[in-house]
Amino acid sequence: MSITKSFFGTMPDGSEVYKYKIKNSEGCFAEFITYGATWLSAFMYDKDDILQDVLLGFDDMDGHINRSDYQGQCVGRYANRIAGGKFTVNGTEYQVDCNEDGVKSLHSSGEFAHANWNAEEDGENSVVFSYVSADGTYGFPGTLTAKCRYTLTDDNEVVIEYSAVSDKATIINFTNHAYFNLAGCNSGDVLGHILWIDADAFTPTTPDSIPTGEIRPVKGTPYDFTDGKPIGEDIKADYDQLTAAKGYDHNFCLNEGDDYKIAVLEPVSGRTLNVWTDQPGVQLYTGNFLDGTRAGKGGCPMIQHAGFCLETQVYPDAPNHDNFPQCTYQAGEEYKAKTIYKFGIKE
Repeated sequence: MSITKSFFGTMPDGSEVYKYKIKNSEGCFAEFITYGATWLSAFMYDKDDILQDVLLGFDDMDGHINRSDYQGQCVGRYANRIAGGKFTVNGTEYQVDCNEDGVKSLHSSGEFAHANWNAEEDGENSVVFSYVSADGTYGFPGTLTAKCRYTLTDDNEVVIEYSAVSDKATIINFTNHAYFNLAGCNSGDVLGHILWIDADAFTPTTPDSIPTGEIRPVKGTPYDFTDGKPIGEDIKADYDQLTAAKGYDHNFCLNEGDDYKIAVLEPVSGRTLNVWTDQPGVQLYTGNFLDGTRAGKGGCPMIQHAGFCLETQVYPDAPNHDNFPQCTYQAGEEYKAKTIYKFGIKE
């Protein structure tokens, strides 16, 4: 195992962004940058021993700052959406910035995703990123001290561990917004990937992507991945939830248990991805609004459905739905979350 640190680029304010490359004994490696505590790349072998990057993203700071749809970024302090930007903690209602269409909060206005985090190496295979969000930033209560630890193992697991503490009661929900394409980051769309999700229900949304509060069974709907199927098999189905979002962009309510929650196979390369998390939900997003106008790695356009996201999380808009798992933390109470993305090759 080894970690290599190098200069990546410069922020608009002149601060320097650094890249950390973690390489394991198998010859696979993952890279991370301090801007957004971003998961930059994941180079994994396929069945023919071809090493390729399986994450969409950008080669330089211009791409990350001016063309990104959160590719690989660490998203918080509340990932996903909050209706009207309003929520109540301990009897006090808070109004936070509505950065999406002026009517809802998305990823807490990208504060953590667009910040330049501090970073420290920890051993031979982990890097710990840290960032402090001031009380009242974008309207959120409490000074929040957050950490995101990335570890690459010899089993080709990328382990992401989040922790955070606030000096006031607040809501906390972190995720990573990586876009995966197991055929390689510039290999067309992901509609042929076989996806399995251990979830018997999902949370339908209004046309503006806010959960209605219903927890709907997936059986009999295009959202049933319990037996595994190609991502594209039902993506064009005449179903209101799909047509409004132009594809999948919904939270799945993961079943309880200690086993892997998600499995993905790319049939041509033979690459696999298994996901374990201690979080109650995962947002499946299929790059519906990528339209080929933005250049990614190698200058290749990011076409529609060029990647898929598996954002492990508390359900969107959870503070406004009592029947959802909650994420309010009192002053001094530590938030912790963990997700493992394990890459492999089909035997």
